[in-house]
Amino acid sequence: MLEFVFHNPTKIVFGKDQTQRIGEFIKEKRCLLLYGGGSIFKNQIYERVVESLKNYGKEWIEKGGVKPNPVLSFVYETIDLARKEKVECILAVGGGSVIDTAKAVALGYFYEGDVWDFFIKKVEIQKALPVYVILTLAATGTEMNRYAVITNEKTKQKFNIDSELVYPVVSILDPVNTYTVPKEQVAYGCVDAMLHLLEGYFTQTYPNTPIQDGFVETLVKVLMETTQKIFESPQDYDSRANFMWATTLALNGLTTAGIGSFGFPNHIIAHSLSAFYDLPHGETLAIVFPAWLKYKFSEKKDRISKFGEAIFKERDPEKVIEKLENFYTSIGVSVRLSQVKIPEEDIPALAENAYGFAKIRNLENYTPQVIAEILKLAK
Repeated sequence: MLEFVFHNPTKIVFGKDQTQRIGEFIKEKRCLLLYGGGSIFKNQIYERVVESLKNYGKEWIEKGGVKPNPVLSFVYETIDLARKEKVECILAVGGGSVIDTAKAVALGYFYEGDVWDFFIKKVEIQKALPVYVILTLAATGTEMNRYAVITNEKTKQKFNIDSELVYPVVSILDPVNTYTVPKEQVAYGCVDAMLHLLEGYFTQTYPNTPIQDGFVETLVKVLMETTQKIFESPQDYDSRANFMWATTLALNGLTTAGIGSFGFPNHIIAHSLSAFYDLPHGETLAIVFPAWLKYKFSEKKDRISKFGEAIFKERDPEKVIEKLENFYTSIGVSVRLSQVKIPEEDIPALAENAYGFAKIRNLENYTPQVIAEILKLAK
């Protein structure tokens, strides 16, 4: 294990009936309450949040309408509103799209320039509003990490920021809030969290990391098993709870602490597919990752065998990839570009777009030619 610094300041409040405690944890007086398409009104989450804010003497304004694959234009609108209303913090009630939007708004609030500057690494992040979270869809892990991803619709770029300033102050994880999340969203969340774990697992350069390997393999198994159980019984508390905590742990820095250098090449390529076609993030990862394993087969076959033995009790690396694709298919997620109607002639443009992100993430070896070869293995 290599040297590392692990620091995660987010306070997690986990369990049943914790949503109504949010007012207890918010220190500021005036909040921006941010949410998505309105499901929080149907499942009474909104009522519990507002009651808590009232009970603790908080003031708030509201803005809904965050869409999946959140977009920059909405971030701009919300920054303007937050400034006009002189809010002191943001309360994100939703899944990764809502939380990432909240983080982007928190950064843009104090910055006189274009908030997109942070995403293209043009300027250094200096200040942000506090962000609080009530998680309603388990998937991205953004409720306990320093990242946010936004799509610039004009440039078709889906980029991320990375800053200690956007760790949520408090995140409430109440598994009951996810009871009404539909199967397809559970499936996409499963794939996304798996890839948060497997990017480091398969790209790390330091070989002796049994603790981290064990974390990853256990969490992947939990994600796969609980996804199937949730499909069978959507209101099984333990399945929802284990799934939720696994998705949070998948990207809070714990599994990569001590593994040395690693990268997120599959996310970089998948973001290009989402930016062009507005596809679910989890689905794009399920398309890209098996193709990436095939492209890297000779280099990664021993690692694939190790993973396969832990997850599928299968050491043949070709069969391991096949079993992984079969799992994705079994939960209703596409594994081919053709299944989501992406024509082969679009691959060069997708590859060029993804390379722009790869350069920002210091993965210049993922040239447009390399990315195109990977995508051809997914057609």
